[in-house]
Amino acid sequence: MGRAKPGVGTGPGNLRKVKMEKTMDPLYIPTTFPDINVSLTNATDNATVMDFSASSNIHSVFIPIIYLLVCIIGLSGNTLVIYVVLRYAKMKTVTNIYILNLAIADVLFMLGLPFLATQNAISYWPFGTFMCRLVTAFDGINQFTSIFCLTVMSLDRYLAVVHPIKSTKWRQPRIAKLISMAVWTLSFLVVLPMIIFADVQENFHTCNMSWPDPVEIWSAVFIIYTSVLGFFGPLLVICLCYLLIVIKVKSSGIRVGSTRRRRSERKVTRMVVIIVVVFVFCWLPFYIVNIVNLILILPEEPVLVGIFSFVVVLSYANSCANPILYGFLSENFKQSFRKVLCLRQGNSIEDGDPTELRQEKTSHLKDTMLPQRDDESNGHMLTSKV
Repeated sequence: MGRAKPGVGTGPGNLRKVKMEKTMDPLYIPTTFPDINVSLTNATDNATVMDFSASSNIHSVFIPIIYLLVCIIGLSGNTLVIYVVLRYAKMKTVTNIYILNLAIADVLFMLGLPFLATQNAISYWPFGTFMCRLVTAFDGINQFTSIFCLTVMSLDRYLAVVHPIKSTKWRQPRIAKLISMAVWTLSFLVVLPMIIFADVQENFHTCNMSWPDPVEIWSAVFIIYTSVLGFFGPLLVICLCYLLIVIKVKSSGIRVGSTRRRRSERKVTRMVVIIVVVFVFCWLPFYIVNIVNLILILPEEPVLVGIFSFVVVLSYANSCANPILYGFLSENFKQSFRKVLCLRQGNSIEDGDPTELRQEKTSHLKDTMLPQRDDESNGHMLTSKV
């Protein structure tokens, strides 16, 4: 079982083999080849045998090492993100609440990655059915929660830029937390088929999807189901949001909001766009491979196996890329990371964008001259600061 992504429960992309009687789920790109001896036995060309042996060595040694490196980097980075968002009051903005949920989803997946690395190394699943379903659940929830959170973040950017006044009552941390709960609930419901059908295969002793008959139809439906709900559908909504943002900005020019607010919104929007672009870059090859593998019967060749393995690793790598992006694109995240890691002493997390700080100080001065208001009514003041 590779990544429980679009082909989640079936691991990352399945390679259907022409010469083998076994037909694996197209969504699960096999990272182990229990039946590879059949190919080797029937092979008459020594070069072919050597190619398969080299491929087997790569999957049993090199791929597990890559998985463990991704696990270490991703677990460290996302844990740091979770800590700084929860630790510092200035980090509790609407956008950062969604980022927090992204990080939690990535951490859950990272906890299961060592199990996948072990399966690749020893070519079978030694942890039993319960752990197979649990790791598959973490894998699937990570994939769907990530894309759903990115969709919500894009909708939030649309509201912030196109409807800055009307959306203030909806763009508050309290509302963001409720939306995040809904995202997790929806992700769990979408992942239920993976949890139900994930199992240790009797013949090959690997963790994968065990579809009922007819296997081909179940597998094809599942690929379409996960591709539409877990990637292309949300991506369409995301693209529409940013298209409307571009249209609004071009038509309104500099008349929309104050200069300070526009600058703040522009920084946050730029960060969210880059996070989405990186997500698409990491995930699009995986979905393309699964769809192609659904349409065509691809032979088990070292080159194709290598391509499949690469797109799976690339999708895994997305889980450790986000913390790096936050550090480069958000001054507040950068300063908070430095503070936690003791790389630089700072007075507070407020040493981000100076214009935003001046705006906050001005707002605070005005508040002292006005009658006391309920704190919650100002919740939207934090929604655009990252």
